[in-house]
Amino acid sequence: MRDLIDRTLAEDLGSGDVTTAAVVPDGARARARIEQKAAGVIAGLEVARTVFGRVDPELQWEALTSEGEWREGGPVAGVEGAAAPLLAGERVALNLLGRLSGVATLTARYVAEVEGTGARILDTRKTTPGLRELEKRAVIVGGGVAHRGGLYDAILIKENHAALAGGVGSAARAALEAAAPGMLVEVECRDLGEVSEALEAGVPRILLDNMSPGCLRGAVALAAGRAELEASGGVTLETVRAIAATGIDFISVGALTHSAPALDLSLILEPL
Repeated sequence: MRDLIDRTLAEDLGSGDVTTAAVVPDGARARARIEQKAAGVIAGLEVARTVFGRVDPELQWEALTSEGEWREGGPVAGVEGAAAPLLAGERVALNLLGRLSGVATLTARYVAEVEGTGARILDTRKTTPGLRELEKRAVIVGGGVAHRGGLYDAILIKENHAALAGGVGSAARAALEAAAPGMLVEVECRDLGEVSEALEAGVPRILLDNMSPGCLRGAVALAAGRAELEASGGVTLETVRAIAATGIDFISVGALTHSAPALDLSLILEPL
């Protein structure tokens, strides 16, 4: 996180904040308050705190709310100290806090839509380059479940893998044989025939790609508890409830991280 913050600060500050240097008196001090201006879930408080700590370790940070709670708005955090570093860290802190809170907020909306069905909302690898770990944590703050971190910690056989391996069944058997102990093996299936192949191979989780609710119900009946089932592809807030009602275990939603709008936040500064 510190490396990421240092890069983003360097991107914004460059050789220095020329506006602050020109107009803010030396030694000026201020108190700042971050305000949430739209309904949603806050995530990334520690990230924002660290931003201000990197520009000036003497800045005093106070969290005024908790992560993971749906709220209509209000104060998020206070920061006090020298005015120049407060202004230097303002935009980077708000960018990261707004982005992560946006991910948590959209996740919370999806989680609320499937409440009571037993289905859980998963994230994907469709994350902002360099922000994956933070965005996946924001999904958890919003009530979702983090899927694999990357290509290294789980086997997920997609359509292209299966084509190169000679089909779903062949790919599934090869993956189960090669997987490290405890590593998840999951196979993407496009129809019930491929679901049958994956079940015969003994995979523990099956990804049902772009299937209609009717096909999803058929997959649930076919699996009969022999494998966990994950629905994916084109999931929206308008369709997620119907998908969850088919009886599947997971719904993966790329939009959580590739299309979440930033939560509206502002920083108001008061001279001391």
